[in-house]
Amino acid sequence: MCLGIPMKLVELNWPDGKAELGGVKRDVRLDLLEDVKVGDYIIVHAGYAIQRLDEEEALETLRILKEARII
Repeated sequence: MCLGIPMKLVELNWPDGKAELGGVKRDVRLDLLEDVKVGDYIIVHAGYAIQRLDEEEALETLRILKEARII
């Protein structure tokens, strides 16, 4: 099963960036999104940001994933 995980974009050097979740930073590619900025929540799948989402949705998704012990 493949899973996209909401992460917060903390560094931006187009088309590359760094996203963070729980103190862990990952390199991500941003080619698939337009107008992203530091502080945005993005869904990361296989090293690519595939969708931007608002903070409320991101935090709710993370809560559900933690509750299900997926992350």
